[in-house]
Amino acid sequence: MAFAVSSPAFADNGAIPKQYTCEGADISPPLDWSGAPQSTRSFALIVDDPDAPDPRAPKMTWVHWVVHNIPAEARGLPEDASGRGLPAGAVQGLNDWKRAGYGGPCPPVGRHRYFHKLYAVDALLDGLERPTKAQLLDALKGHVLAEAQLIGTYQKGR
Repeated sequence: MAFAVSSPAFADNGAIPKQYTCEGADISPPLDWSGAPQSTRSFALIVDDPDAPDPRAPKMTWVHWVVHNIPAEARGLPEDASGRGLPAGAVQGLNDWKRAGYGGPCPPVGRHRYFHKLYAVDALLDGLERPTKAQLLDALKGHVLAEAQLIGTYQKGR
C-alpha cells in the first residue's frame, strides 16, 4: 500500500471548506493517512501555498502550518488539532505569521493551492522547539522514508 494523506473535508485538488480559512473558524482541517513504512518513528507535516501573493505571478511560498514528532501510531489529525491539541509529543513550528500553529488559507487574490505535505520519518527530531519550515526541512534531511501530499484550493468569496 502506498503512503497517502487525505481529508474527509475535501478531495485532492478540491476546494477547502470555508471553516478552515480566515473567512471561517480558521481551524485546521481533519487529515487521515495510511501506508506508512514499517520503520516510521514519527511524522512531520508542512502546509504551504506556493501561489502567494497572486497565482498569476507568484513571488513566494507562504507557510501555513509546521508540525513534527507526530507519533508513529497516529493515523491522522482531527479537525482543529492545532487548537484543541495535537497527539502527545507533537510539536508545532512557526508559520509565516510568526506564530506556532495553523493559519488557514487567506489568499489576497485568485484561487490558491495549499499543499499538505506529510513525511514519514525514521526518527524523532530532537532540538527543534518551534522550527520554521526551513529548519524542519533541514532536520528532515536523511530521515524521510516516504512523502505523501494532498492539495486543496481556496479563493476568497467576493
